[in-house]
Amino acid sequence: MLMLLAFPTFAHSEVETEISCFRSQEGKDIKLEFRIYSDQTAKWSGAGVKYGTSKESIPLVFKSTEQEAMSDGRPFQSTTTTTWVEVVGGAVTGEYVMVRQGALIYGMAYTNAKSKKHYGFEHHPQIESSPEKGCQW
Repeated sequence: MLMLLAFPTFAHSEVETEISCFRSQEGKDIKLEFRIYSDQTAKWSGAGVKYGTSKESIPLVFKSTEQEAMSDGRPFQSTTTTTWVEVVGGAVTGEYVMVRQGALIYGMAYTNAKSKKHYGFEHHPQIESSPEKGCQW
């Protein structure tokens, strides 16, 4: 008991998971599950994407975040653009860019690093998701 009183209790931190489900805006019906993992205590975050037909997730590395304040005279609002880099086999193979305002996600775009082909995705918040099962298409 004396040992417990002599040492402070260590803070417990937990990795949080945010799952967003997207569908392509044009062409084929491409389904995309985007996961952001974060630990506020450790000041760490990571991400991954999984396409609807795949069993494997693709790891993403955080690149940047930019915030743009809305015009003066309005209540404080800002748009946040976050960029993640896709890494496969140790090489950068693409880039994902998410635009959001608070909890609203306005869009997701993917650009293939080699072909420079660009894909736009629309957020579908009504699709059920869970950390265990992902997006329930």
